[in-house]
Amino acid sequence: MSKKTKPPILTLTPEQESEACHTIKRFMEDRFELELGSFEAAEILELFTREIAPHYYNRAIFDVQTHLKERFESIESDLWALEKSS
Repeated sequence: MSKKTKPPILTLTPEQESEACHTIKRFMEDRFELELGSFEAAEILELFTREIAPHYYNRAIFDVQTHLKERFESIESDLWALEKSS
């Protein structure tokens, strides 16, 4: 039985993907003295993109929604203050 992989929630440009793979390779070498090839770094990046990035993406969306809600409430309050009584 083959496991279906989730589609990525976001995609990177080829340049961003290359830089991310380079960063992974450098981190693994500096931190763990482990030299990864391009294939291994791309696999780690794919794991993060499919499994971890959605959590950060959803949190960012939640934070923006909260910020916008607070801002709209403030605008609404400002508009009520500008309303003239008859």
